[in-house]
Amino acid sequence: MLARLIFSFVNFAARNGLVESSSESPSAEAQARTTGVRGETFAYWYLRRHGYTLVARNYTVPGIKGEIDLIGYDGRALAFVEVKTRSTTAQTQSTPEDAVNADKRRNLARMARQFLRSRRIDSASCRFDVLAIESHAGKKPVVRLHKSAFGMIPESSR
Repeated sequence: MLARLIFSFVNFAARNGLVESSSESPSAEAQARTTGVRGETFAYWYLRRHGYTLVARNYTVPGIKGEIDLIGYDGRALAFVEVKTRSTTAQTQSTPEDAVNADKRRNLARMARQFLRSRRIDSASCRFDVLAIESHAGKKPVVRLHKSAFGMIPESSR
């Protein structure tokens, strides 16, 4: 119930997009970081609204590049969720999902194995989800959740 209420507030706040629309022009890096943080917050409440029980956020492993954005249970399955948020323009050809390439999948799988080891989780059914958010200026974000977007990559394929 709480997740539904908070998501309705977050969804209302995102009605004009997740991109900052200020008269100042911050650096592209700062703008991308702000859009990413807003996208992850939106994704958190979106997943909660859709029944996920989230157990970790921004999980990192020393020595492995990157992070797992969200980790949570969807029913009995433990889902490692990669959130990709893009502010789109008419010239943009790629989708947020395109950013989850082979290297990214390999790093996510390595971090997921470490997460399972560190928490002594042996028998959980696991999967990797990708939550893509396209933010159009002045419009509500378009959200696509791809459950089981890819499988666990064996450790030997580095």
